[in-house]
Amino acid sequence: MVDLDLRPMPPAQRHKLIFETFEGLASGESMRITNDHDPKPLHYQFQAEYTGRFEWRYEQEGPDDWMVTIKKV
Repeated sequence: MVDLDLRPMPPAQRHKLIFETFEGLASGESMRITNDHDPKPLHYQFQAEYTGRFEWRYEQEGPDDWMVTIKKV
């Protein structure tokens, strides 16, 4: 599993890194992101661009940090 801690990164750079990392995953592999806010807009973007090609699971939902595992299917 690839772990991405996005908290120290400028927000403008986060989505690019996430999508580059996701593209590099093989089918069945996962990545976990740690963020300082709920990544719900990112989830919507995944739904729009990768319909049926990912699984999304919250590991932690605040109050300070959110962790999400995204699996490539």
